[in-house]
Amino acid sequence: MTLSVFIVHNSNKKTMKTRNSLLLVGAFALFAIIITSCGDGGKAAREKATMDSIRVADSLTAVQRVADSLAALPKTIAETAINTPTLSTLVAALSAGELVEVFKGTDAFTVFAPTNEAFAAIQSTVDMLLKAENKSKLQSVLKYHVVAGTYKAADLKDGQELTTLQGEKLKVAIKDGKVTVGGAEVVAADVAVSNGVVHVISSVVVPKKM
Repeated sequence: MTLSVFIVHNSNKKTMKTRNSLLLVGAFALFAIIITSCGDGGKAAREKATMDSIRVADSLTAVQRVADSLAALPKTIAETAINTPTLSTLVAALSAGELVEVFKGTDAFTVFAPTNEAFAAIQSTVDMLLKAENKSKLQSVLKYHVVAGTYKAADLKDGQELTTLQGEKLKVAIKDGKVTVGGAEVVAADVAVSNGVVHVISSVVVPKKM
């Protein structure tokens, strides 16, 4: 009796151990499945996030290309002068003469643009012209540097005379490869702008009448 009870009791203990072992194995298996599922889901999420990032990056790149293309387009005469440090005195003179807006439009002009050094060489005259009461004289001098239409370097001929917006003419001279207009040397030709062309010159040309 005692032996049979012990056997039954021992058998029950083995059954319980076996059941517990199976439950433990099942628990580990379930845990492994859950981890695997979560891992797969996380991987899918990461892959989706990566693809979304690539699409966003591609879109930003496309936008940047358009922006760069627009930025590469020629600016107006006024915008070009404003963005050129060596022409800051010219910009100040155009502003004082209320002529900036003229060169922001679509009408084509050829501008012979004096550098800051060119204006500095006649500083006393510049100071006089920048006074409010001399605005008409300032406009006259500035317009003397402008010709209607587009005249690139290749269009300029020795002895050619260009009628300026001021009314008087500028004479072109070409000698030893150097181009002068009204006696001022062209130091940078064919600066691209959207409404004509700009030639940078080494000195300010002053008309006979102001």
